[in-house]
Amino acid sequence: MSLHSVFIIDDDAAVRDSLLMLLRGEGIRARGFASGVDFFSHLPEDATACVITDVRMPDMEGDEVVRRLAQLRGAAWPVIVITGHADVPMAVQMMKAGIVDFIEKPFDPRRLIETVRGCLARLNDVGHEQAARAAAEQRLTRLTPRERQVFDALIHGHSNKAIALDLDISPRTVEVFRAKVMTKMEADSLSALVRLGLALG
Repeated sequence: MSLHSVFIIDDDAAVRDSLLMLLRGEGIRARGFASGVDFFSHLPEDATACVITDVRMPDMEGDEVVRRLAQLRGAAWPVIVITGHADVPMAVQMMKAGIVDFIEKPFDPRRLIETVRGCLARLNDVGHEQAARAAAEQRLTRLTPRERQVFDALIHGHSNKAIALDLDISPRTVEVFRAKVMTKMEADSLSALVRLGLALG
């Protein structure tokens, strides 16, 4: 069973049900929604998920679903668009806006499963990144204000001497603070500390 869910948005009940059956048959957790409005009214709380949406739907079309999802979830919720032949130009436009792929109707089930599995594999990476960031943020709260100043200076590439001048303390004191920062941030090297800084943005 996949760790992540796939949410299907399609106003055609027959298409929606066939997609649910296809994905669940592959051991993928899947849930269907009859429209974009229905989906956003009952927006799941999953940290990461994959969304499959049709383009032409009443009330809220696929491009609006894509736009709103990008604002709310970004890369943590990749979107695959299923489209009729007439909607290919719109689907290409949506690819430029960030969707993962578009699949033309009638679609090849193997192609769809392959695309979904690719999305889910990438979501594992996103999940690891989110967990690493959360852990780094937690460690950051352990730092005193002065240690935080030293941390910020170190990840920006400043030398002990430059930090000492900037903070008006001795280089020896900077070394003491640096050791405390490394310990509290659980970094065994300066490069590990810089990676933590990058993970924190």
